[in-house]
Amino acid sequence: MATYDFLVVGAGIFGITTAIELRQKGFKVGTLNPGSIPHPLAASTDISKIVRMEYGSDFDYLKMADQCIDGWKSWNELFNTTLYHEVGFLLLCKKKMEDPSQEFEKSSYGNLILAGHSPQRLDEASIPERFPAIRPGIFVDGFFHPRAGFAESGRAVAMLTEYARQLGVDIQEQQTVHELIKEAGTITGARTREGNSYLSSHTIVCAGAFTPYLIPELLPYIKVTGHPVFHIQPSKPDLFDMPDFPVFAADISNSGWYGFPTHPTEKVIKIANHGKGLDLHPEDDERVVLPQDHEKLKSFLEETFPSLLEQKIVYTRRCVYTDTLDGHFWIDQHPALNGLTIGTGGSGHGYKMGPVLGKLIAAAALGETHPWLDRFRWRELAEDTLNVEEARGK
Repeated sequence: MATYDFLVVGAGIFGITTAIELRQKGFKVGTLNPGSIPHPLAASTDISKIVRMEYGSDFDYLKMADQCIDGWKSWNELFNTTLYHEVGFLLLCKKKMEDPSQEFEKSSYGNLILAGHSPQRLDEASIPERFPAIRPGIFVDGFFHPRAGFAESGRAVAMLTEYARQLGVDIQEQQTVHELIKEAGTITGARTREGNSYLSSHTIVCAGAFTPYLIPELLPYIKVTGHPVFHIQPSKPDLFDMPDFPVFAADISNSGWYGFPTHPTEKVIKIANHGKGLDLHPEDDERVVLPQDHEKLKSFLEETFPSLLEQKIVYTRRCVYTDTLDGHFWIDQHPALNGLTIGTGGSGHGYKMGPVLGKLIAAAALGETHPWLDRFRWRELAEDTLNVEEARGK
C-alpha cells in the first residue's frame, strides 16, 4: 500500500501545480486522477483558456493574474514551447464604458491604468477598422490590452504532469477516489473505485466538480454549473488569425460571450459563454450543448461575426465550473478534520491562475501564510450569497 507525505486527489490545474510545488519542497507526493491526464471531462481540458488581468473592481485578482502572466511566460521557457500565446485581450461594449451597464469594463480599464498598464481605448469607428471580422455599428466602446492572451489548456496540463513525473511525483491515473479514509478525526488517505487504498500524512482534495461530493460539508457552498463551448471551422481564417486578432469578450458582463483567435494547431475558433450556466451533477448529468445554446450562438454570430454564421461547428462541450457561491476560490485546511486540505472553487476563472494556485494550496496544507490566501479560507456563506465576479453575464 503506497504511503506519502502528501496525497493530491485530482490532477487538473489545481492539483498538478500543487503536487509540483510540494515535490519541489522535498516531500514525497502522490497524485490520483480518474481516467487519463488531462481528463477529457476536466474543466482544465480543452484547447484554450483565457489568461487576462481584467477583473473589474477587484484589484487583488488583477495583481494575481499579472503575476501569473509572468509565470506562464516562465513555463514557456521551461518547456521550450509556447503554451501561453500573448495575443492581447479585446473588451467590447455596446454602450459607452461610463454607462452603468458597462461597470465591469470601465473598472477593468481604470484598474489597469492604476496598476501602471496601458490599455488602448477604442471607439465605434476604430473597432471594425482594426478588427474587420466584427460587424460595424454593434460595439461603440471598448479597449485592447496587449498583456493578455490564452493558454493551450489541455496541452499545458499534460506537460506539467510529465514535469511532475520527472520531479518524482508518483502519478496514478485511472484511480477514481470515492472515499477519504478517516481515523479518529484525521484523514489518513483515500480509497478508489478500482479497489486500491493510498495512505498519506496529509491529503489534499483538488477534485474539481467532485470535491463537494467527497467533502459533503461543502455542498451548501459550492454548486456545479455547465457552460456551452463551440469550436467553429472558419472558411476565412485570416480574419481571425493571430497576432492581428486577439482573445475577445463581447459585452461579456451583459452577454457572457467570449472567444479566441484561430487556434494555432486545431485551426478552429473557440467561442463560449461565461454566464450563469446550467446546474448539473458532474457524473449523473450529460454534459451536452442544447438546441437553445445553438440558437443563442447563432444570434450572437449574426450580430457580431457574420462571416462565422454559416460555418461548420466541429465540436461542442459543456464546460463544468465548480462555482463557489461568492465566486472566490476555496483553499484551506478543513476546520474539523485533521490532515485534510481543500483546493477548489475555480468558478470559471481559475485556470489562468495556475502559476500561483499550487503555491497557495501548498501554503495552506503546510500551515504557512501567503498574502492572497486569507480571502480564500473556509468561510460560512448564506445560500443567497451572490457571485461577485463582474464578468459572468446576465
